[in-house]
Amino acid sequence: MYEVRFHGRGGQGAVTAASMLAAALLEEGKYAVSIPSFGFERRGAPVVSFLRCSDKVIRQLTNIYTPDCLICVDPTLARSVDIFSGLKQGGTLVQATHKPLAEVIMADTVGVVGLCNAVNIALEIFKRPITNTLMLGAFAKTTGVVSLDALKRSLEHSDFRDAGLAQNLLALERGYDETTVHTIERRVAA
Repeated sequence: MYEVRFHGRGGQGAVTAASMLAAALLEEGKYAVSIPSFGFERRGAPVVSFLRCSDKVIRQLTNIYTPDCLICVDPTLARSVDIFSGLKQGGTLVQATHKPLAEVIMADTVGVVGLCNAVNIALEIFKRPITNTLMLGAFAKTTGVVSLDALKRSLEHSDFRDAGLAQNLLALERGYDETTVHTIERRVAA
């Protein structure tokens, strides 16, 4: 089973992104479940959402405490929230940021990092810093868990069937194309 935890702020679409990713994984013949986490969050407050995918039926519908991958759709969140809690050793971080790798906050457990300047791209496309679709493209490129084509098909069958579809398809492609992927080499103490 592959487990993903999404981190964002209210209004950025972290919950929607998890649902869209689940739909794309189902499109590819995998089992997937998106688990939203709702509380008294307001626009701008930290939010979390979860996704599990597998080749087998998924019966576990709980929060994810030891994810394989973190998707952080907000570039400032890691300074105020421990997004790395429970990340498996060698886990993947997909981070929205304009910073170079050397300046990105990350835990010792991170093995692969995908960086996407999602906020600036979102401002160009949407005129607002909504990064969720961009970060799905970044996730596809960083992990290979889902194809870009499956994500496009899930968008075409989503609530974006109206005028926003073209913008979101462009955001998805640019997130994929403009993400840089890094493997982190950790030295083991002798």
